[in-house]
Amino acid sequence: MHLKGLTLFPERYPAHPGYPFSLPVLRETRRIDLRVPVTFFVGENGSGKSTVLQAIARKCGIHIWKNTGRMRYERNPYVERLHQYMEVSWADGIVPGSYFGSDTFRHFAESLDEWAVSDPAMLGYFGGRSLVSQSHGQSLMSFFRSRYRIRGLFLLDEPETALSPKTQLELLRLLAEESAGGHAQFIVATHSPILLACPGAEILSFDHVPVRAVAYEDTEHFQVYRDFMKDREHHR
Repeated sequence: MHLKGLTLFPERYPAHPGYPFSLPVLRETRRIDLRVPVTFFVGENGSGKSTVLQAIARKCGIHIWKNTGRMRYERNPYVERLHQYMEVSWADGIVPGSYFGSDTFRHFAESLDEWAVSDPAMLGYFGGRSLVSQSHGQSLMSFFRSRYRIRGLFLLDEPETALSPKTQLELLRLLAEESAGGHAQFIVATHSPILLACPGAEILSFDHVPVRAVAYEDTEHFQVYRDFMKDREHHR
């Protein structure tokens, strides 16, 4: 364990907040404890789980890769400020880490390819092959296998987006193996019932106010997939 938890200070939030400060779950949650090496954040889209994950990254000094070339019609001035109202507590001093976002990985892979033109050895840090030359799922797993051998705090936002069920099982095994080694801690925002089955992991639900731990079988993700598999004709 590297990061023990985080504390939020709702009383300091902006007086007339937009998202995410308007979310009841972030106004009522004071403390999120991280008790095991793999923690999952679950909740509906817009529940705040990814925003909290990004705030942790910013508070811990972990870079969030972005495709800065894109313009947005409307930009929320509040969405990147949650870390200003957060404190984090470390178990034994600050460790390095990384943030993975499925929406920006392709841009990162293309930039890495450009850098490798002048420094091919750079690819050695990411599996030894161009990430662009592999399928999206293969490139993700090459990145994960190389990056998560290193001691640190690793934040993943919906890594299952481009992964087949079989490859999600590969990532599940990787999370279990690397966290068991004692050097890696993972916090993962996900909708995947496959990843949520990671042995020994804790699942924190942002659909509850305040955030609280839930059992795997009590997650909506598990229940929806279970019910569909039992009676898929009914769900057509």
